[in-house]
Amino acid sequence: MYVLATAGHVDHGKSTLVNALTGMEPDRWAEERKRGLTIDLGFAWTTLPSGRELAFVDVPGHEKFLANMLAGVGPAPIVCLVVAADKGWQAQSSDHRDAITALGITRGLVVITRADLAPESLAATEAQIRAELRGTPLADAPVLTVSATTGDGLDELVATLDAVTAEAPAPDSEARLRLWVDRAFTIKGAGTVVTGTLTAGTLRTGDRLRLIGETSDEATAVRGLQSRNSSAEEVAPSARVAVNLREVAADDIHRGDALITDDAWPIVDIIDVRRTMGQLLDEGVHGLMLHIGTAAVAVHMRPFDGDHARLTLERPLPLQVTDRIVLRSPGSRNVFAGVVVLDVDPPELGRRGAGTRRARELNGRPETGDILAEVARRGAVERARLVRFGLTLPDAVAGVEEIAGGWLVHRQTLEKWVENAETIVRAKLAAEPLAAGVPEKALAEELRRVDPPLPDSGGQELVAAIASRAGLDTVKGMVRPPGHTADLGPAEAGVAEVERRLAANPFAAPEADDLRELRLGVRELAVAESAGRLLRLGDGVVVSPRTPAQAMRLLARLDQPFTTSAARKALGTTRRVVIPLLEYLDGRGWTRRIDNTSREVVR
Repeated sequence: MYVLATAGHVDHGKSTLVNALTGMEPDRWAEERKRGLTIDLGFAWTTLPSGRELAFVDVPGHEKFLANMLAGVGPAPIVCLVVAADKGWQAQSSDHRDAITALGITRGLVVITRADLAPESLAATEAQIRAELRGTPLADAPVLTVSATTGDGLDELVATLDAVTAEAPAPDSEARLRLWVDRAFTIKGAGTVVTGTLTAGTLRTGDRLRLIGETSDEATAVRGLQSRNSSAEEVAPSARVAVNLREVAADDIHRGDALITDDAWPIVDIIDVRRTMGQLLDEGVHGLMLHIGTAAVAVHMRPFDGDHARLTLERPLPLQVTDRIVLRSPGSRNVFAGVVVLDVDPPELGRRGAGTRRARELNGRPETGDILAEVARRGAVERARLVRFGLTLPDAVAGVEEIAGGWLVHRQTLEKWVENAETIVRAKLAAEPLAAGVPEKALAEELRRVDPPLPDSGGQELVAAIASRAGLDTVKGMVRPPGHTADLGPAEAGVAEVERRLAANPFAAPEADDLRELRLGVRELAVAESAGRLLRLGDGVVVSPRTPAQAMRLLARLDQPFTTSAARKALGTTRRVVIPLLEYLDGRGWTRRIDNTSREVVR
């Protein structure tokens, strides 16, 4: 299916044209039919000669209902601008043209309707249309002349619709989902149903989704799907779709809410944008309405210059870089400006002149985003995060390196972190010769104090990669220079004596008095353990790192299961030693406790 939205001045025959093409009445409300005036969105569909399905979203043309018009055109990939031959180009024709331009819709056609009422005006009307569309996305769009009443021109229009849809690029059925809701209601026996225009991604029954809305942010699931009044297990774009949802009430859903793939979109309330058309952004207007998809949200605008600004939204929306947005003044019946989103995670603005500096940063940024700028500002950022922002990442970016399984790092920043890491580690070990190394967490905290700082989310993988670049080793969470061993100093003799005793009898752990006599306190034992020379089992029990494996060889010879007493006798040791030793073996998964008195070796 392909989806096309109508546009044009009120009473120019949009709904009549849709009816003539589909045989369906798009006006849904009794008041609309009574007044002959479209107030809200209407829907109809037909099958083109090629077999392609075409759905129409019929929008109101009256100036009072511009917000409804934007909700209909906003998600549509194709548009049909309608101008009546007997009335010519009028005010809302311009407003709708501006909305189409602001939304960046590049595919469509123009239909001159009511040709039978003013045949002498057709040439002049077409010339006027061409003049008004000059410099817009529809400048070269085909212009058709029809009469929905007599049927003249309808066959040619249908053929053109077929050609326009045939030339439309295939939507991405594998993309993450963002379905802007235009209606929500309850069906008896089915529950909550929402409708919208699916332009990317695929919906399937059973899908788990997230509903982001005016009053809700919650998980939901697809109970059922319909398209063209027929049930479906799967709906691919582009399509009009009705989604039966679980776990959410219709009263909690509003036009402008969005169903999205969970954890795939940034949900943001501050964005930086660039003007694409309309009035300059620094002309003194700060309170505006933002329109995207079916959503209409109040925003405060902080202009950086005439072409760039920061928008603070009244409520968060799922947005991405390259999104096209319409701005209008509250209560206005005209488009104020069109903007494109450049940054969905912009930096804080603090010092005087920050806005001017930000304008310079944004001025040369491509609309598709600047990977180098995004990475350089943060120092390092996860690839998946930039993908959520809507950025397309090439295999390689000059000045950027990918390390540690998905971290993109600014090369100059990486060099600074590497230099700092080596300095920090060597300084700390010089100050603490007993240390076996610097804990990764401690190194990360130190790197977060340098300029530029390591990201708060930078974990062990990133720190280990930086340490490796610095020529440092990471062993059991400790970062140290190659070949570094803890300088036990006066404790060296005591550790060596314990090693000698355990070599003679692995299960004769020294008593607390023995350790004190050898001047081995908690700190000395911890350093010896970090160096791999001793193993602490708890309760002050110290053994060789080889002791657990030696115990397993003896325990495996016992009748299974075995008791603690049998293990003590087999090892020739005491309960003080055997109990923490067996608990250590349990923790490693080498033995398994059966009940309060017995265990078995895990084969």
